[in-house]
Amino acid sequence: MTLLTPKSSGLGELGDRTLRKVRRRVMPLIVLLYFVAYLDRNNVGFAKLTMSEDIGLNAAAYGLGAGIFFLGYALLEVPSNAGMYRFGARKWLARILITWGLFATAMCLVNGESTYFIVRFLLGAAEAGFFPAILFYLTLWFPAAQRVTVLGIFILAQPVSNALGAPVSGLLLQMDGVMGLQGWQWLYIIEGIPAILLGLLTPILMTDRPRDAKWLETDERNWLAATMDAELAAKSQSGKHSFLAGLKDKRTLVYSALYFGLVCGIYGLGLWMPTIVAALGKFSTAEIGFIVFIPYAVAAVFVYFWSKRADRTGKRAWHAAVSMVLAGAGLLAAGYLLPVNPVLAMIGLTVSAMGIYGAIAPFLSMPSAALTGAAAASGLALVNSLGNLGGFISPYAVGLLKDATGSNQSGLLFLSLCLCLTAAATYLYARKRPEGDAALDPAVAAAAAADPAKVS
Repeated sequence: MTLLTPKSSGLGELGDRTLRKVRRRVMPLIVLLYFVAYLDRNNVGFAKLTMSEDIGLNAAAYGLGAGIFFLGYALLEVPSNAGMYRFGARKWLARILITWGLFATAMCLVNGESTYFIVRFLLGAAEAGFFPAILFYLTLWFPAAQRVTVLGIFILAQPVSNALGAPVSGLLLQMDGVMGLQGWQWLYIIEGIPAILLGLLTPILMTDRPRDAKWLETDERNWLAATMDAELAAKSQSGKHSFLAGLKDKRTLVYSALYFGLVCGIYGLGLWMPTIVAALGKFSTAEIGFIVFIPYAVAAVFVYFWSKRADRTGKRAWHAAVSMVLAGAGLLAAGYLLPVNPVLAMIGLTVSAMGIYGAIAPFLSMPSAALTGAAAASGLALVNSLGNLGGFISPYAVGLLKDATGSNQSGLLFLSLCLCLTAAATYLYARKRPEGDAALDPAVAAAAAADPAKVS
């Protein structure tokens, strides 16, 4: 029996044609939704440039509030994904989008530490379940062997959102005085409304499962449904794919802990990037926005290349680990170069952004390949829930270190250490596991041997 390697899809003309159609139909909406989600959770980093003085926030209070988002997010993540599994992706994602859009715009009402903390918590609670719901949704539409590239396209929304959102946010901050509101208030209002509008459109534009895809031809629809059913059957064992089984699976807990370390880097950098750039020189908010655009734009190109490479080689654990080491090295370089040379420090930040965002797709493809069915819905929710607590810890830790030392250097060194330790642990745990190396995955071999086109 020959393994299906990532170098060739092995799916035949019907399979390749079907997945091309699915990518064109499913991925644009998914990427747009995540683009808006990431914009609304990270725009607080830009708002801080003027909001902190207006409402009296020090660095530690800002970091605590930025991170409190993830407490609400973590608490409701698994219950939210249970709702998605029961009611379907279309309805549940619409509910999530509308409620988070309302709280994202409500950030314009904060007037001190207490209201800042409360609304950030509610925003996280409203958005809970969105990310793992999307991950689970992708497992219904794309075979595991093609999923790293698809996840890479999805993850592109993160650096692209930061890249495009940075100059827009910088310009919105200059709307001080318009209709009696501050620029940071306009930032929250204008960037929060798209989530509400997309929540109204999602039930119309999204299809729950392959069997419901009227936009596919009959043979394409049957091929995709049969292929995904065959993959599920190949990977499932009795009692191992229920919703509760996903919560108790040892792999879920391990990947949750590893994701915690990666998330520390993602949000430690993302929520503090505008402040770090502002420390490089005397820039206007608009100039800071265009400077922040640079590392994220470069990272977006790298994410696509790195995800394709991970799919082609099947070495998911290796690609995730190497990317995290690259991120850690970039942060270490930026930390030491910040007081010395702004240009070299920016190069370090760019390298770190490449590494951080490049690691996400190969990393998340591992738990999504290891878990199936309802266990994937619960397991991915728990991985995202516990892992995203790193989004609470790291911004707060960076803020405390900045207040204690008066510089950004110690915070960057802390993030670098988190990423390097996580890289080593990820590689040691997953390198000899089927989800970490596609060549070891029995479901890949089963998919190659099966002829699902003949299954009605």
